[in-house]
Amino acid sequence: MSAKSYDTIIETIANMKVSEINDLVEAIQTKFNVSAVMAMAPASGAAEAPAAAAAEKSEFKVTLKDVGSEKIKVIKALREVIPNLALSDAKKLTEEAPIVIAESVAKADAEKMKAKLEEVGAKVELA
Repeated sequence: MSAKSYDTIIETIANMKVSEINDLVEAIQTKFNVSAVMAMAPASGAAEAPAAAAAEKSEFKVTLKDVGSEKIKVIKALREVIPNLALSDAKKLTEEAPIVIAESVAKADAEKMKAKLEEVGAKVELA
């Protein structure tokens, strides 16, 4: 697909209503059996030696355990720490807590996510 084809698709999406974009995202997730929440890749691409990996865990699973009393702030924080997360998906995650919000995340990224979410009152667990 050429860059021009992408421009057409992007322009089409730019002219859509938010509800239509949400429906499109859901259709893509269904069609390709993927989830925006699970799409996060670890930031470090380097593979560690097995001995080093055994000594210190390098990838973490980030679990939103509890939203706390500031649900709106947690929704905003989720959208900051998970790129391209739709508002409706962020709201859904807060309603389904405890829930895994990211898997196989680099240690530094997982700690940043945890800090940002705990800053607004959520309880987060790294495993």
